[in-house]
Amino acid sequence: SEPPAPARRARKMAAAGRAWRAAVLLSPWRLRAPCRAYGAAAGGGGGGGGRRLLLGAAFALGGGTGLYLAAQHRLREHSAAELPAGDLQLTLYQYKTCPFCSKVRAFLDYHGLPYEIVEVNPIMRKEIKFSSYRKVPILLANAGSTLQLNDSSVIISAIKTYLISKNSLEEIVSFYPPMKTVTDQGKEVFEYGNKYWLMLDEKETKRVYPVKEVRVEEMKWRKWADDWLVHLISPNVYRTPREAFASFDYIVREGKFGTVEGFFAKYMGAIAMFFISKRLKKRHHLRDDVRQDLYEAVDEWVKAIGKHRLFMGGNQPNLADLAVYGVLRVMEGLEAFDDMMVHTKIQPWYQRMEEVIQKAEVAV
Repeated sequence: SEPPAPARRARKMAAAGRAWRAAVLLSPWRLRAPCRAYGAAAGGGGGGGGRRLLLGAAFALGGGTGLYLAAQHRLREHSAAELPAGDLQLTLYQYKTCPFCSKVRAFLDYHGLPYEIVEVNPIMRKEIKFSSYRKVPILLANAGSTLQLNDSSVIISAIKTYLISKNSLEEIVSFYPPMKTVTDQGKEVFEYGNKYWLMLDEKETKRVYPVKEVRVEEMKWRKWADDWLVHLISPNVYRTPREAFASFDYIVREGKFGTVEGFFAKYMGAIAMFFISKRLKKRHHLRDDVRQDLYEAVDEWVKAIGKHRLFMGGNQPNLADLAVYGVLRVMEGLEAFDDMMVHTKIQPWYQRMEEVIQKAEVAV
């Protein structure tokens, strides 16, 4: 399928593109009664037919490949009463239930920015064939010329800087160069040492962060959301065979699968993800009862906000609030989410986040 116009315009740039890192952790989760709307996804896999589908399902989380309901291009448009200088045009390539993609959507929605969504098929990934970067989220941003931004935290920091500063988006993006590193497993990846920084001058910094500690706190918890919170999601969602089957049952019913594909997705995929979740639990040194790690993490977040602030950002959410909310909301409606609401103190903050984002969407 042919990429949309912004993608075609970006083809030449993407060919040379920046090989940026976006550790995509996808979870088959989003469900609200009476209808469920979640799916699992992350990059593609090799092989063909049932083997490709099974591999896709098996590595939905933890930086592997995944199975998402095979949606075709779906575009959603958000309008805004006022655009920043340059009439910023945005197209987000995503998997709906990817926590990192959810973070970007929460940020864009809260700031009233219009954007289109292209839902990517995680097995074939035809929607992002224009790019040498093969993960999501990818944001194509046009403020005079089209730029490709990768990595959810880089996307958020760059666009937030653009909204505040008078610099061009192209100049801002140049402040986030990729750095090649090697993992413990010997794999080459690209990192961004400054991805939690807003690239502001002294006057702008004082306006946004009147107290230095406010900036330090925001950066600390944004990093915490990426480095710790996201890794608690899939072990909790796939904690039991029943929870795994619940996820894949929805994928089969809502996705356009043939008989054989549906069988592999519902049964083999669910079984595979149950065992993959155990590997992830070991990799991230979680307890046998992974719920306790989730409970402890969200209560740690609530404690950091304290009793005298509505949000970590004060009366309004900051980038840390949006990051944590974006990660947690992909579990909505599943057993893990319900347990979290009952056994932790997260609910009042979470409801306030829902309200402010809904108001922002209605306002535009």
